[in-house]
Amino acid sequence: MRFESFNEDYIQRLTDGDSAAGEHFAAYFSNALYLKLRVRLRSPQLIEDIRQETLTRVLSILRHGGAVKCPDRFGAFVNGVCTNVVRELCRGDGREDPWDETVEEPIDPASEDPDKELVNADWQRAIQEILAGLQPKDREILSAIYLDELDKAQLCRMFKVDADYLRVLVFRAKQNFRQAYRDAHLPPPFNPAAK
Repeated sequence: MRFESFNEDYIQRLTDGDSAAGEHFAAYFSNALYLKLRVRLRSPQLIEDIRQETLTRVLSILRHGGAVKCPDRFGAFVNGVCTNVVRELCRGDGREDPWDETVEEPIDPASEDPDKELVNADWQRAIQEILAGLQPKDREILSAIYLDELDKAQLCRMFKVDADYLRVLVFRAKQNFRQAYRDAHLPPPFNPAAK
């Protein structure tokens, strides 16, 4: 399952009953809710009932004037509705174990941090924009070193310079990139160790 980001347009389309948005919502959150519920509940029928009730309630809330204050946190909103549904259904149902708050949410093996891809994609897009704004020679040098991973000998041949002057060109290109980066006021790249 791929992590999705949501925006006001998506929420509005769901609220208005857009069929494509509704199909995406049902498919995406059915899978996400299944991953959450299978850890806590044993009954496949109860899991399916909770999934269906959660999806129905979320759409009902949206269509009856309930607003999602932060569209980018729509997944957390759906998760909260699911938690409430579980509590309601399991409270009166002695067949299932009570909801265990200490059990951690399952992690999608494809992505240890669902925000990682989104954050890194935004950051990479911003870096590409900075590179595009540099002088062509600086852009070529940095791309050859960091994107194409060419060695010094290849770079010297490519730019028709000796190793000493190549160091000067690389230094200047890095300085220009650093200045453009500072001017862009970008957040630091995603670093899972910093969490």
